[in-house]
Amino acid sequence: MTQQLEQLLKPHSPPDMRIKRLIVELAAVPRPESILTWMRNADTANLLAQVGARELQLSHDAFDALPPSRNVEHLREMLVHHRMMPSRGDPIMVRFEAWVDQRLKSLDNTPVIHAPIEQYARWHHLRRLREPSQRPRNMANATGFAKQQITEATKFLRWLLDEHGTVVDDLRQDQIDSYLSEGPTTRAAVRNFVRWRAAAGIAGRFETRYRTAEHTPLMTSARRLALIKTMIEADHIVPSARIAGLILLLYGVPVSRIAELTVDDIEAGADGTSIKVGALAAPIPRALLPLLHDYLNARKRGTMNHGCRWLFPGLNAGQHTTEQTLMQQLRGLGIDIKAARNGALHDLIKEIDPASLADLLGYTANTLNIHAARAAVPMATYPAIGSLRSGSREQ
Repeated sequence: MTQQLEQLLKPHSPPDMRIKRLIVELAAVPRPESILTWMRNADTANLLAQVGARELQLSHDAFDALPPSRNVEHLREMLVHHRMMPSRGDPIMVRFEAWVDQRLKSLDNTPVIHAPIEQYARWHHLRRLREPSQRPRNMANATGFAKQQITEATKFLRWLLDEHGTVVDDLRQDQIDSYLSEGPTTRAAVRNFVRWRAAAGIAGRFETRYRTAEHTPLMTSARRLALIKTMIEADHIVPSARIAGLILLLYGVPVSRIAELTVDDIEAGADGTSIKVGALAAPIPRALLPLLHDYLNARKRGTMNHGCRWLFPGLNAGQHTTEQTLMQQLRGLGIDIKAARNGALHDLIKEIDPASLADLLGYTANTLNIHAARAAVPMATYPAIGSLRSGSREQ
């Protein structure tokens, strides 16, 4: 494979130590056929050929000038991860900043929409995401949320202009009421836009009513146990999906948190193996250990992410898989994610008090108090968490 890479990347014409190092890193992958498959992709081959011909410089400006694509970002992040290109900080944040610029550019012909959206995007969302003290734990989720908020605010201003011939500075309460009472539930996102304008002193205050959820999806205990059995026994299912599914079904952990787990969150000790998804480590049932150990030994041997500490490595070097990727895998297995999470918490809250369960799973006690109320469990029935953990080890 080294010979093929040298023919394509031409590290000696002229000499470039960064390209030589790239070849060394690619050739060192434990399962080289995965790299060969990646190289055969037409877009990847074209990018590598441009690097070899020195038509594509190893700089962010050069990569920014290319049409946006997953292949471009994958190669860029590989080069950054191995220090062949400088880091520009969080790549998710960089992509979000570019998205904001593109969204605002698309509004250039409508200044009455462009101006308030630019204020909202730059003064609120970008400022909040850039502030170190407010840095979100999951930047992908945070930027995804910000995109939705900006998109929905833009739709609202377009609706005001097209349907009422007015602008946000002349907004009336009846117009907000009408907008929120009709159409899809995503319109509720404009609440934050309206409230932010008031808090920033740009506009007055308005009532923005919430829509009440019609029902809370809840997986039955029987369905949850059946899925756990399937995840343990079904060897044809992708191992990463099996492990992620088991963590969701057993502990009710948000998929965003599952995606961020590292191998260091799996702890083996004299009392057994546990997983740290909250402040405390939660015991892992013995029946899962063979599957977990096999997965830990085999995960990502064939990619540029083979040396990372993520429990679920992503395709891009140095990064974990995305929440969206895991959700797609879990839904493909027939798992209703919200129902599974609620079902797990509904069952766990019958055995562990809300405060202790919050420490185990990383939820707030208030959130778990709501689940306890739904499960109608009297506080006097809760065992001490220590005795429950001892019991789980004996099973």
